[in-house]
Amino acid sequence: MIGILTRRVAASASASWKSSLSAFQIVQTRRDYSLGVLPDGVDRNSEAFSRNSKAMDLLISDLQSHIEKVLGGGGPVAVKRNRSRNKLLPRERIDRLLDPGASFLELSQLAGHELYEESLPSAGIITGIGPVHGRLCMFVANDPTVKGGLIIPSLLRNISGHKRLPINANYRVCILLIVEALSFPSRRGSCTAGGAYIPAMADESVMVKGNGTIFLAGPPLVKAATGEEVSAEDLGGASVHCKTSGVSDYFAQDELHGLAIGRNIIKNLHMAARGLKSGLQNISSEYQEPLYDVKELRSIAPTDHKQQFDIRSVIARIVDGSEFDEFKKLYGTTLVTGFGRIFGQPVGIIGNNGILFNESALKGAHFIELCTQRNIPLVFLQNITGFMVGSRSEANGIAKSGAKMVMAVSCAKVPKVTIIVGGSFGAGNYAMCGRAYSPDFMYLWPNARISVMGGAQAAGVLAQIERGNKKKKGIEWDKEEEEKFKAKVVEAYEREGNSYYSTARLWDDGIIDPADTRKVIGLSISASMNRDPEETKYGVFRM
Repeated sequence: MIGILTRRVAASASASWKSSLSAFQIVQTRRDYSLGVLPDGVDRNSEAFSRNSKAMDLLISDLQSHIEKVLGGGGPVAVKRNRSRNKLLPRERIDRLLDPGASFLELSQLAGHELYEESLPSAGIITGIGPVHGRLCMFVANDPTVKGGLIIPSLLRNISGHKRLPINANYRVCILLIVEALSFPSRRGSCTAGGAYIPAMADESVMVKGNGTIFLAGPPLVKAATGEEVSAEDLGGASVHCKTSGVSDYFAQDELHGLAIGRNIIKNLHMAARGLKSGLQNISSEYQEPLYDVKELRSIAPTDHKQQFDIRSVIARIVDGSEFDEFKKLYGTTLVTGFGRIFGQPVGIIGNNGILFNESALKGAHFIELCTQRNIPLVFLQNITGFMVGSRSEANGIAKSGAKMVMAVSCAKVPKVTIIVGGSFGAGNYAMCGRAYSPDFMYLWPNARISVMGGAQAAGVLAQIERGNKKKKGIEWDKEEEEKFKAKVVEAYEREGNSYYSTARLWDDGIIDPADTRKVIGLSISASMNRDPEETKYGVFRM
């Protein structure tokens, strides 16, 4: 097109003006004015050019010297002390979180410059933007080599300013690398309360064994206030918060392990269809089959529901590459939660490894919130007898904790697929997305049982009620009659709790061969994604 235009311009000029200019000269003239190429008016031989260049070289040299000091952190002594504790420096941590070879845009490197008598490089914090698994993230890492990681006014402005940056129009990810207890120098002492809330408010948090601690008051203050003598690790270490309190979600053996977990967390964020009209997620052609034979699922789940099995053995045979990033593995261990992929589609999986306790229910509610926030489909693998009962459980608020999980399930607007791989009894059926809580699809394995409770338990309860009624009427109930009564109840429960009884009444979407579970889930999720995504809204979670 440009060649044609050139010839036309040349011919026209020659005919009209009889000019001696060549076609090339005309084209060059037209290019200068028509295509908007600016002429170079800089005189590189002028005195001003030389003077400006020398002056700017000095300014850049000065800037680079300041940046070099900033990159040195709190100085050689503080850096050496940090390394002697087998700890990475904050920029080294960031480098290991970033995608290999990726650039890191560090922001406000000179924050706090000459504001205080003592040097405070970057105001004691590193902030910047870089990609993790292709997703642009904001990094905030306090530097322990600068006054032990103290919070100062400049640092606060550094954080508050950059966390508002529109890093991604659809979703913003902030990675906080907290390495020390946080305090205000004006307080002249530890103020761990504010620092403790930061990881507790995060969507997901990682703690390193023997390294990270979280507490509202450190050991010295605890001793002064209560007289209790306790180590920092026993007071608020990784074991406490990953196994007992649930404040943290992932237990890391060392820093490198913790950073690897951090990368996995970002990988699993998956903001499906955020801002898009359709929620359809095509099944990816790039995926790995499970490492283990799916036909072995036929042998894993027992027909005797008193026999326990690890639900992870089922998960390992349905997710791509048998890869499963487990969430809160050490907390609420009777419920297994985590992220995986099925035919390339990210999924959140919730499976039973026993009865539901307070911790299990809270863990389940937390995980469902994460999945609905990210529009990740949920897969429920049911093998549940119900919630823990008894006076201690009631006093600990099992009804309140269970209600949180039930509400999270009932309000979740992401695609939900439920597979009953064993028993499904009582309120456990609700919490694990039974038919009443509208899963998009619900399937049963041939060995599945579904009822209010087990036959033996029902017989015992009904026998007690019957005995009480007969006693009121003055009727004696002998042992033989009681056993006949119980047998009749058990027989009814065995018959009506059978998977065929359920599927005949359309309480589910079919009985499937366990070996087909992966295919069935994949197709069901694909079908469920053929709708516009909906926003999940919850009621009040009772505290």
